[in-house]
Amino acid sequence: MAIPESSLADESTKMDKTRKVSVLARACAIFKVDTIYVYQEGNNKEDGNLMVTILKYLETPQFLRKRFFPKMNELKFAGVLQPLKIPSHVTPANPKKIKQGDIRDGVVVSMKGKRFVDVGINQLVTYFGREGVGKRVTVQFKTGYPDFTIKDIQRYEVPEYWGYAVKERSNLFSLMAEWNGNTIITSRKGRTATKEQLAKYKSDIPVLVVFGSPEKGVHEILGGKMKNVQNARILNFFPNQATETVRLEEALLGSLSIINACSIG
Repeated sequence: MAIPESSLADESTKMDKTRKVSVLARACAIFKVDTIYVYQEGNNKEDGNLMVTILKYLETPQFLRKRFFPKMNELKFAGVLQPLKIPSHVTPANPKKIKQGDIRDGVVVSMKGKRFVDVGINQLVTYFGREGVGKRVTVQFKTGYPDFTIKDIQRYEVPEYWGYAVKERSNLFSLMAEWNGNTIITSRKGRTATKEQLAKYKSDIPVLVVFGSPEKGVHEILGGKMKNVQNARILNFFPNQATETVRLEEALLGSLSIINACSIG
């Protein structure tokens, strides 16, 4: 999914902007979005930093947040954020409940010259992996309680949804040019999104869903470069809309709902 830095421009207060990011993050988690690309658009760097920080904060398991997010202005209204409650977050703290095959996120720490992983079970687990101290890792337990051993695994190896990554891009066109897959551009100027239209996408090929800003559609953002976009379909997910505009959080939920119903992604 690709959204602009200016996504929060229609909110006037930092608290409202924070709430909006929370809604966006929840929508992405509900529909198992793999990566959220935040691209530069307009002069909204402060909003962009706020959005990226909160998106990353919400995706981080609660027990790890203090390690990765010191007190900062962007998280002033973190109290209004709604938890994602994705599988990587819903994890017991009781070490006796850890069994072989369980997967956890953690952080590599150092103690007395040795490396361990804090996986939120009130005891550290010896770590022999490749990551350095302070790095976030995903690990799988080779043995459970009481003698824990673990191994590094990649997110794509986790059988269930394990959260989204957040990446920043300098502009939308460069993101779309480097994208290795199909692209859906959401726009009221596009063809009506139908099951037949969406069925043209194969589930094993990644799909990038692109959204515009509260003030500019994707056509306006890309300008003359629109004609150079490859492997993209322009689809309208809200034909015959009665409202003058569709807010980003509404567009996200509506579009991803339709895509999900057609078994895309």
